Amino acid sequence: MLLTGAFILVFVGFVHSILGEKYILIRLFRRENLPELLGSDWFTKRTIRFTWHLTTVAWWGFASVLYVLSNQAQNVENQILVITSATFAISGFISFFLSRGKHLSWLFFFAVAGIALSAVLINRA
Repeated sequence: MLLTGAFILVFVGFVHSILGEKYILIRLFRRENLPELLGSDWFTKRTIRFTWHLTTVAWWGFASVLYVLSNQAQNVENQILVITSATFAISGFISFFLSRGKHLSWLFFFAVAGIALSAVLINRA
């Protein structure tokens, strides 16, 4: 049952990103009246794009959690913490690179990734 949920989340993530780019984001970015932040609409477009795709990253992180929970392996807590760390590290990289560091969410995403990873390392001690 949980694997079905995981597969649905992976599928929905792909569909969300691909169709969202094609049918929503590209059309939205053609508009002339987007707000100008930091001197142009570049930052606005980049922020909308990376937040759109962060939703997919989050769904795939949840899919990974469902997968781990479906297996009932040992150290489930550590596995979920590693997934959390990876999900937020990926989110941080996306935020940092697509905004060229101007959108400061990457700082917080990397902080959460580090906290989750440190919890895993502390549990091993």
